[in-house]
Amino acid sequence: MLEILLGFTLVLTRISAFFLVLPVFGWQTIPMQVKVAATVVLSLFFAAVVPLGIDVAEISTLKAILLLAGEATYGLALGVIVTSLFSVVRLSGQIIEREMGLTMAEILDPLTGENGQPLGGLLEMIFILLFLSADGHHLFLLVLSKSYSAFPAGTIPTVQTLTGGVLSAGSAMLIAALRLAAPMLAAFMVLMVALALLARLVPEMNILFISMPVRIGLGLIMAATFLPFLHGYVTELAGWMAKLLPL
Repeated sequence: MLEILLGFTLVLTRISAFFLVLPVFGWQTIPMQVKVAATVVLSLFFAAVVPLGIDVAEISTLKAILLLAGEATYGLALGVIVTSLFSVVRLSGQIIEREMGLTMAEILDPLTGENGQPLGGLLEMIFILLFLSADGHHLFLLVLSKSYSAFPAGTIPTVQTLTGGVLSAGSAMLIAALRLAAPMLAAFMVLMVALALLARLVPEMNILFISMPVRIGLGLIMAATFLPFLHGYVTELAGWMAKLLPL
């Protein structure tokens, strides 16, 4: 009985920490009752099929607390890595908004309950819809399954492995965001050069007044052309997760 209880608690700790920061499941719009029910059901399932990686007879109270802390750390690290990869689309949208001159524009994000920028939030919503329509949420269950295959309940990777995974995910987030936004940055650079030439050719023209609607219009057009690349990133996301997650 003690082995079953300890095993369930360890599994529940890792899954709860994973879902705490996970995109979609961690949003405030999802009722807390649904989150708790999903976490408990998944914990019961994994506790029933995943063997313990430790000998319960040799576990003291202090060691049990340390094991729970380790499971929570591992679950949080997995969730942070996945969240970083999901933030690529929002970060790309923020880069576009900065070039459009909409840095100060803010709306209340209905998903997280925090202030956000409109274009980045819109692109992220579209990306989430594409992700869920492609059964991408099954990847979350696959991550949990592989984590228990590699590190059964009671065992976790080394601190260096977890830290390296989180740092690599941050670097991958910046690289992928810049790569997605690169065509739009190039278009805005061409626009700035054209406006600079226009300012030299027609000095009496108010370039600042003219540039604002032009930049916004170009940004919206480029955002529309950006949408097909979101579908490509949905498939690319699985590859990033396989490379960066400590499994």
